Amino acid sequence: MKVIFLQDVKGKGNKGDVKDVAVGYAQNFLLKKGLAVEATPQALSELQGKNKAKAREEAEELQEAVKLKDIIETEGFEVTLRSKAGEDGRLFGSIPSKQIAEALLKQHDIKVDKRKMDLNQPIKSLGYTNVPIKLHKTVVAKLRVHVVTE
Repeated sequence: MKVIFLQDVKGKGNKGDVKDVAVGYAQNFLLKKGLAVEATPQALSELQGKNKAKAREEAEELQEAVKLKDIIETEGFEVTLRSKAGEDGRLFGSIPSKQIAEALLKQHDIKVDKRKMDLNQPIKSLGYTNVPIKLHKTVVAKLRVHVVTE
């Protein structure tokens, strides 16, 4: 019996897969628990429509991420942060990704989630730092962060 999986089933199939399974397994387990539906022509066309919509949505997200990357990586685009520092250029404290995200929103009106910033350790010195931001699975932008003394 052909079924369309609605959820991942370990060892059998992933969500959206169309597979042939035993009739008893399909009727007594998959269909009963709502893990799959029978692969009728109507259900198959519905699945095809969902896949097209998902692909279109992913393409739009990628396009937006590329536009945002172009904006962030333009010449002269930077986020300036003020912090207290000692004479040797080391900060009193540090600047985490949350503070960078807030400054980016405040200065340039661009909202980026702090978890998307790939900052291994908080910034602890004055000067320029390039912070990679994962805007999409395949798009990574480098944000210039300039830390100056107060």
